[in-house]
Amino acid sequence: MSKKITVLFLCTGNSCRSQMAEGWARALKAGEIEAYSAGVERHGMNEHAVAVMNEAGVNLLAQGQHSKLVEELPAVAFDYVITLCGHANENCPYFPGSAKRRHVGFDDPPALAKDAKTQDEVRDAYRRVRDEIRSFVEAMPANLA
Repeated sequence: MSKKITVLFLCTGNSCRSQMAEGWARALKAGEIEAYSAGVERHGMNEHAVAVMNEAGVNLLAQGQHSKLVEELPAVAFDYVITLCGHANENCPYFPGSAKRRHVGFDDPPALAKDAKTQDEVRDAYRRVRDEIRSFVEAMPANLA
């Protein structure tokens, strides 16, 4: 059995996209990937992100996920640091060692939902990004090369 790869999903506030990516990696790739998430800022868990992940059968809170800064992570030699938004990509801190940086941008769910008229329209924006992130995670680790 080969060693799991360690992956840090990084976005601005560690509230939506990076939380979704960590949740999907834990749910779909637990045998291959040791997943973490963090932000360059802390915005708290986004209630809509938590809700749409619950709809898909992934309970982020039950998995112990919470919004955190990079500095709060355990000392881990990451194989990959994946930025999920432009701001995080531009402000990604230096990681010592051999971590490979990849940028895979996804739309910001709150920005997509800003003009929504109903709760369903808001959640649809989050669902779209959730499903795009799931597709990315399902293809891991082959899509990281």
